[in-house]
Amino acid sequence: MRTSSRQFIGACKDPLMVIVTELLPGLSLRKYLNSLRPNQLELNVVLSYALDIARAMDCLHANGIIHRDLKPDNLLLTANHKSVKLADFGLAREETLTEMMTAETGTYRWMAPELYSTVTLRQGEKKHYNNRVDVYSFGIVLWELLTNRMPFEGMSNLQAAYAAAFKQERPKIPDDIAPELAFIIQSCWVEDPNLRPSFSQIIRMLNQYLFTLQPPAPPPQPCLPESEANQAASTSNGAITEFSARARGKFSFIRQLFAATKRTRNLQ
Repeated sequence: MRTSSRQFIGACKDPLMVIVTELLPGLSLRKYLNSLRPNQLELNVVLSYALDIARAMDCLHANGIIHRDLKPDNLLLTANHKSVKLADFGLAREETLTEMMTAETGTYRWMAPELYSTVTLRQGEKKHYNNRVDVYSFGIVLWELLTNRMPFEGMSNLQAAYAAAFKQERPKIPDDIAPELAFIIQSCWVEDPNLRPSFSQIIRMLNQYLFTLQPPAPPPQPCLPESEANQAASTSNGAITEFSARARGKFSFIRQLFAATKRTRNLQ
């Protein structure tokens, strides 16, 4: 399985702190989506990207790390646009059960509502929250992959944050989105973080839906008589590939050899 996070190459602390990762020249997901508008991604591409992101996030959470800024600007594409990888861990931190963490961390349009408060938070104030803030952000990103639209269109960043946190508003899911995918999105951005799925559950749901899109396996071909099987073999596209005269000669020689051996044993 391909890795879904940027490959770590090295790091140094002197004279400056530097982290070296693989080069991903395929643009950010944000720039790529903008270049396609008003067109949308094909569904198989959406599912491939969504699985890449979910696997990367599942790996982070399995190691006790919250990203806290999951959005298309922090998702980078390979040169052939076949894979998307998670980047920008500037706001990532280790998660503990008891420690308070900085509130209003991330980018407003993708920020989970529990990162806010019913009263205005002072900059740097601490709150309790867990890794399900990343799941909320993933729901917004999946909505973007399917619609190729900006979440909370027509709103400023602060208006979008207020609508999500205090009015429980979410981007409208178009009617043409499959119910299975709509369910995944809605389960990711529910108000109660404890009701949101884990990324391992999201991966299973995406794979289950992907399985329904795969064409059924072709029915087994009936066995041909030996004489016909030696003359021709069916290929997957229905074309007939004949054995070469040399191959038929080899099979004929082997059959004659077996027959001669059998006659010799009978005479003995």
